[in-house]
Amino acid sequence: MILVVGATGFLGKRVCKLLESKGLEYTPTSHSLGLDLRVKEDVVQYLLEVKPKFVLNCAAFVGGIQFGEKYPVEIFQNNLQMTLSLLEACRIANVKRVVNPVSNCAYPGQASLFKEDEFWDGPLHESVLVYGFVRKAFWVGSWAYAKQYSMDVINIILSNMYGPEDHFEEERSHALGALIMKFVKAQIENHPFVEVWGSGKPVREWLHVDDGAEAMVRSLSIERKIDPVNIGIGEGISILDMAKKIKKYTGFKGDIKLDTSKPDGAPYKTVDGSRGEALFGWKPSKPFDDGVRETIEWYQKSLGIVR
Repeated sequence: MILVVGATGFLGKRVCKLLESKGLEYTPTSHSLGLDLRVKEDVVQYLLEVKPKFVLNCAAFVGGIQFGEKYPVEIFQNNLQMTLSLLEACRIANVKRVVNPVSNCAYPGQASLFKEDEFWDGPLHESVLVYGFVRKAFWVGSWAYAKQYSMDVINIILSNMYGPEDHFEEERSHALGALIMKFVKAQIENHPFVEVWGSGKPVREWLHVDDGAEAMVRSLSIERKIDPVNIGIGEGISILDMAKKIKKYTGFKGDIKLDTSKPDGAPYKTVDGSRGEALFGWKPSKPFDDGVRETIEWYQKSLGIVR
């Protein structure tokens, strides 16, 4: 049986949907379903009762740049507490394998094309220092538990995900979701322009949530591997070019204005997924333009807008 932790979140919902489509038995849990991952005793008791063979960890306390700037302590505390509880509970419950996603912001801030062999080659970018560190800490914990207890943990490194059912909130949204919100609102209210944070120059690789879910589920059956594995295609898009796409697909006719007083974040983030492709026999396949259109349409329908 597969336990999906964080099952009601953005990634978790799509993982559950994929497991269901494949006819795989799973149990969903999350904070909203009654399990607080920060309380180790509760997590241990739950896993001993459920007795999962596999755990897919989709739980995280995270948001966009604004969220990271406003709540660094909560990001630090909540994610570390969840990590400590989950790893220990999985050990006690004799879980066969844990699958854990690591954000690509765990890579050095000066890196451009992220490669697994360069995971430790420099400091994190300040804009993602706390969240990047706590996700990196899960890998360190995995290494420690593997060394001392032979625990099997697969850590896959994922780019910023996007897609239907994402967080569409001002602070929680990543850049893509935040821009969709802005352009849809501007279209509805007939605004003359949309303000885009920063210079528009930073480049990001984006991963459709369904490709992220596919990577999580495929991780159940790949060979054991303690080192982190990238999931990606090595292609990115600038924030400004992405804004132009969103403007086009929302039908907004106004201007784009750059607010250079706002932070850019790391200048370049793309992922070398060649090692992951070889290991999985698969790579992300959702075309970016199709994914953006799909996400816009979902968000518009969630607001009651029919196009």
